[in-house]
Amino acid sequence: MTYQPAAKRYENMEYRRCGNSGLKLSAFSLGLWHNFGLNSDFENSRNLIKTAFDNGITHFDLANNYGPPPGSAEECMGKILKMDFKNHRDEMIISSKAGYTMWDGPYGDWGSKKYLVSSLDQSLKRMDLEYVDIFYHHRPDPETPLEETMAALNLIVQQGKALYVGISNYRPAEAEKAIQLLKEMGTPCLIHQPKYSMFERWVEDGLLDLLGKEQVGCIPFSPLAQGLLTDKYLDGIPADSRVATSGQFLKADHITPKRLEKIVALNKIAKERGQKLAQMALAWILRDERITSVLIGSSKPEQILDSIKAIENTAFSTEELNKINLILK
Repeated sequence: MTYQPAAKRYENMEYRRCGNSGLKLSAFSLGLWHNFGLNSDFENSRNLIKTAFDNGITHFDLANNYGPPPGSAEECMGKILKMDFKNHRDEMIISSKAGYTMWDGPYGDWGSKKYLVSSLDQSLKRMDLEYVDIFYHHRPDPETPLEETMAALNLIVQQGKALYVGISNYRPAEAEKAIQLLKEMGTPCLIHQPKYSMFERWVEDGLLDLLGKEQVGCIPFSPLAQGLLTDKYLDGIPADSRVATSGQFLKADHITPKRLEKIVALNKIAKERGQKLAQMALAWILRDERITSVLIGSSKPEQILDSIKAIENTAFSTEELNKINLILK
């Protein structure tokens, strides 16, 4: 049976303008970092994309190395697009990135023009797309001149392989230089994708101010600190959690007694707000007008539905913010 998206999918989602551009993104974006690899259940992956789209999420975020194995998340997305979204491509924002190790040898990593152009060509083939909406440089390269990396992003837009470009994991000084270079080339930096959560706040030390001043969008990843900012670990480590099943990005020793004490205290404030801890953690990020969208990951469709309820209350009183800051100290 042909997939028919929900007719009222745009009614309850908020759309925020991305920096100084004409592009708006859904307040929540679906990240395909996990749960779309070769070993993931394809029908579940398919349902995740449909659930997101049916509820107004228009932005789907990938990278060349997402999987595992690298490339398989893009292949999975390509199949889903072909099967279910042939008639809806123009309603979707699809992004990809390059900057981490993708293939062996000197041309499969970092930020050379050779790597970025070749990588995007491969990504487009895997997804069977003519272009991506946003293409990011995934991380700064300490050896390649930044001028070359930004010139590659500019070239990719001129070639029609991406509509917009962005950067990810750039610290304020690097980001400022990258933004200026792209501006001079006539291809503005649309957006920055940093790691940001209640437990990871480095972006508050200059980056958010820079993005606000330069009118560049911001889309944080790992807003729930790999699941720590949920009620999942309040009573120990569940058998189906990321810690128990892989332990690659979140390990058991990250859940220290001190960290758990903070999670419990934050959960109490969330309950007082009528939210789950995860919803409050997402709302806490979205309260800042400099944030365009927040990336959520999901292994079950229900988790997407749960997360997007955070949009119902993104206002925080001064008292609530003071309490949260005291807990996070």
